[in-house]
Amino acid sequence: MATRKKAEPAKEATKEQPKEAAGEEILQKAAKAVGSALGTMAAKTGIAHAGATPPKKKIGKLVKKAKSRLPRKEKKQAKKKLLQAR
Repeated sequence: MATRKKAEPAKEATKEQPKEAAGEEILQKAAKAVGSALGTMAAKTGIAHAGATPPKKKIGKLVKKAKSRLPRKEKKQAKKKLLQAR
């Protein structure tokens, strides 16, 4: 079986891209840090609030029905009595 060789990226293109990408990454990280710091300061001073959500209502458990359960024979007898009474 023949195996395929992986294509090697051009060395010239890879040298130029990290320099540009590294500068953009640094700017993005700095912008995120500044933004998060400003956000926390604004929240602490009360200028901006995080939008307090109202408390959620609790959903209770299902209530069991107070239904009387009869054994089969008693149930059949009760049905017969109802049919005869009509």
